[in-house]
Amino acid sequence: MANELLKLANITVQYPGRHGKPELVALDDVSLTIYEGETLGLVGESGSGKTTLGQVALSLLQPTSGEIAFAGQPITKHNRRTVMDDMQLIFQDPYESLNPKHTALELVREPLRRRFDLSTATEMATQALAAVGLTPADGEKYPVAFSGGQRQRIGIARAIVGRPKFIVADEPISALDVSIQAQVLSLMMALREQQALTYFFISHDLSKVQAISDRVAVLYFGHLVELGPTTAIFENPLHPYTQELLAAIPSIGKPLIAQQRQTITVGTTWVEVTPGHFVRQ
Repeated sequence: MANELLKLANITVQYPGRHGKPELVALDDVSLTIYEGETLGLVGESGSGKTTLGQVALSLLQPTSGEIAFAGQPITKHNRRTVMDDMQLIFQDPYESLNPKHTALELVREPLRRRFDLSTATEMATQALAAVGLTPADGEKYPVAFSGGQRQRIGIARAIVGRPKFIVADEPISALDVSIQAQVLSLMMALREQQALTYFFISHDLSKVQAISDRVAVLYFGHLVELGPTTAIFENPLHPYTQELLAAIPSIGKPLIAQQRQTITVGTTWVEVTPGHFVRQ
């Protein structure tokens, strides 16, 4: 087993209710470990807490309770900035996440300003652009000159330029044309091998999660209900919610039958049913 890179222990995130309503529990006692060099996929329907968990993993959101450790080191307010140099985020929307007033080179170089001089940062940014298939000439262009897929390549270059260990990719291809999605996934997989990256890949698209992930975690209304190797999750889903989620995947020849949603019990006990495959029962 590879070394632990990110460990989330008993993470709970609560938001205060409005107008006398009870508080909203976005994450409820979630514990999760991500190992060096792997891609952990996170799935769940809208409102399940996926983005919130990604924000906690990056220390962008302070949980109500629970502990976070990175590379064996607890993250505190004193070391947070240093630890975050090893973390990055790939944004969902390549159209909204890039400042239109800056060139591609300037956008990729910007995260380095605090740590490197201009010459070094420029060289690193040029190398990052090359790693995602963009030329020095592309670096002088503004975002308006690029397609959606090319803009997301700029976003990926921006994420890898500081040579992080850990990247959260929150719906990184959902805003792209289907024809471009596979190209971006292939690029991410190649970069993982070349630069020893670890991904936390958040998506509602189960087929893309299956294609890129080593393991998959299933989130249901703030509860982690199943976790295991990708093959085990997709071929032998054990939690009722995971089964429902996978049953909703459309396929050729599969009749579209409207079914009333069943009441799902989260479960209270975390059980390892086969090596590495856990389910809440």
